[in-house]
Amino acid sequence: MDERAGRQWRSTIAAAQAGDRQALDELVEGWLPLVYNVVGRALNGHADVDDVVQETMLRAVGNLASLRDPDSFRSWLVAIAMRQVRDRARRRQPAHLDESAAHETADFAELTVLRLQLEGQRREVAEAVRWLDDEDRRLLSLWWLEVAGELTRRELAAAAGISRQHAAVRVQRVKERLETARGIVRALDGACSDLREVTARWNGRPDSVWRKRLARHVRGCGYCGDTREAVVPAERLLAGIALVPVPVGFTLSLAFGGKTAAAATAVSAGWSAKAMAALTQPVVAVTAGATLVAGGAYVVTRPPDLPPPRTAAPTAASTARPPSPTPTAAVSPSGTPPPSPTRRAELYGTVVDAVEPAPDPDAVPGSLPHRPESGVTSTWGAKAVMQHRGEAVTLSGQGYVLVRWQISPQSRPGALVMPTWTGLKGKLFHVASGGGRRMDDTTGPDTTGMGGPATGYTVLPDGTQQMWQNEYFYLSGSVTLHQNERGADYGVIVFPSTWEAADKDVRTGPDQGAIRYGLVRDTGEDTAPVPQYVTRATPADAATVPQESAVR
Repeated sequence: MDERAGRQWRSTIAAAQAGDRQALDELVEGWLPLVYNVVGRALNGHADVDDVVQETMLRAVGNLASLRDPDSFRSWLVAIAMRQVRDRARRRQPAHLDESAAHETADFAELTVLRLQLEGQRREVAEAVRWLDDEDRRLLSLWWLEVAGELTRRELAAAAGISRQHAAVRVQRVKERLETARGIVRALDGACSDLREVTARWNGRPDSVWRKRLARHVRGCGYCGDTREAVVPAERLLAGIALVPVPVGFTLSLAFGGKTAAAATAVSAGWSAKAMAALTQPVVAVTAGATLVAGGAYVVTRPPDLPPPRTAAPTAASTARPPSPTPTAAVSPSGTPPPSPTRRAELYGTVVDAVEPAPDPDAVPGSLPHRPESGVTSTWGAKAVMQHRGEAVTLSGQGYVLVRWQISPQSRPGALVMPTWTGLKGKLFHVASGGGRRMDDTTGPDTTGMGGPATGYTVLPDGTQQMWQNEYFYLSGSVTLHQNERGADYGVIVFPSTWEAADKDVRTGPDQGAIRYGLVRDTGEDTAPVPQYVTRATPADAATVPQESAVR
């Protein structure tokens, strides 16, 4: 930490050691993101992350009085975190760990991509982490923070329990393995036909066997091994990736036997009665991003200086067809129109996506209405990579869904058979488009994302709306999305997402390296557009779903 920050934290640590409850609150709130990122990356977002973070902070608070040098607080705290990670690995069987969390939690690589909205080679590095072994991932969690300026090499070595010389050797090995993993991620993003055959029986979860198999293919394949752009060294990319924010709602309970853990351990540490009284006194202290409530529970909340979620006036969706005119209500003999309690609900499904012109690339989108979010679950977990005909993912809950397109005319151009949505229960809206480009935007002198003279073109069915790189949907209910590839080669990657991610995506424009700003489609009402190719039915052949959705 720099000298000014060091002075600030020295005084805060000293005050917390003396029993100042506000200082303890500031200390926990200020260092929780670092611990969360160290543990999250070391465990790759496993379900035990919250427990390990909790245990780390409990031990840090409980042993704070024994810390003699406040300047060593950061390395001391990270060393505690890594010991908890290693202890957790020894207590559990690896096979059990992998299977138990595979379908329950988003891995940390995916959280990093979604919460920080990473693109390009930064996204590639974050996703490559999931291909590393546990030991390499633990060291990478420290090296990542070193190159980001959050740790020194001395602190890295101390936390890993090795010498600085040994740390240098091990970091170099991890860098080499990370580069191999980056090659795998690149290859899977634009897989050649041979690689698609190799992965036909892969379940989509990285492991050491498939890492070796895919790495061997990449080394021997002229297409998959061709980077097609200059590869930026991992350390330069990692240095530009911020700490992943601690999720809203994350609760750190420091309660212990009816009083806070700090107070419970104060006796053995020889703390004064005054310090114990300060720590056990019921209090609610709101800080920038966390709340300390009575009993010693820290709950991550919306920072008080941030505005509440926007609920702006509806914006017109350029894709929308106007709803059919509402027929004039019949009038009873008494002259009173009959009540129409369901007329508002019947608006859902009257507006369906349609062909549209490309908007002005420099047109800044309006506000994206913020609909209620309780979370969306996926039968594929945090990420569904659907590259083969017949694959499908079922989504359930209330929240936002990102569908990222991959079109590969260089592999197989021709007519594209669109993915379809079936078995809809509830409502599904097409709320925004982003990713910085439409797939028909120019990518070269005579090429677009849909192809070019040398490769041929991917052709959409007549009347189909042009897709963007990222398409955002809002689901309240459940639905199944099917990959129906027949003809043109394509893939879709499906993520449960958030309003924040969608709003940030559409607001990324040419001044930040994008081809164009995104597009807001949501009106905030039932008049928001429904995507094409949606049905409430469950046909035997999902590819037969009509283009014009009928969900009313």
